[in-house]
Amino acid sequence: MDIKLNYIEKGQGRPFVLLHGNGESSEYFIHQIEYFSKCYRVIAVDTRGHGKSPRGDRPFALDQFVDDLHGFLDEMGIAKATILGFSDGGNIALLFALKHPNYVEKLILNAANLNPRGMKIGVRISVCLEYGLQSFISLFNKKAGSKREILALMVNQPDIKGTDLLKIGVPTLVIAGDRDMIKDEHTRYIHKQLRYGKLNIIEGDHFVANKNSQLFNQKIEEFLGST
Repeated sequence: MDIKLNYIEKGQGRPFVLLHGNGESSEYFIHQIEYFSKCYRVIAVDTRGHGKSPRGDRPFALDQFVDDLHGFLDEMGIAKATILGFSDGGNIALLFALKHPNYVEKLILNAANLNPRGMKIGVRISVCLEYGLQSFISLFNKKAGSKREILALMVNQPDIKGTDLLKIGVPTLVIAGDRDMIKDEHTRYIHKQLRYGKLNIIEGDHFVANKNSQLFNQKIEEFLGST
């Protein structure tokens, strides 16, 4: 790897890796780190160019983030882990499970999407407009370039076929808020394509893990205890 990823680690036991969303950092999972570190070795990672992880020189794309996670787990001596991914982190988790299935014990997808069309139309339009604005500003301001790169992840990625999900052979929880920015039918489609999938729609918006952490953590704990 060309960079070292920043991370927060707490607790002992089976590895439980947390992947944050677009423009977020590992600190987003403060309530999950505290809660699950009682029973697990919780590791919340800052994605390349997010939080305290450096940008590096490699492509700023979900596929690269998958390679980064693979290298990170090897460096940490982790051969298998439960992975919880939120939003873009969920997309990374999906891609990682498809590329490196042997590393994944269980999978938790919070508000993931297979492609940009999975977002509600109002959200997608807003993201595209902001991306266009930052693309223009970046011609004159280098700082806007990083915002443009981050937004580009949502505008252009991911591109996962629904049939690819049939390849995932581990227990997978699909969880989202009932007012999420990802279309409800898209979330339910992801669940239906999984051979060992479980679905939980709970009260909350896109940031349900942070805003309704008690219920979110309860559903996660039930899933981990039943599989």
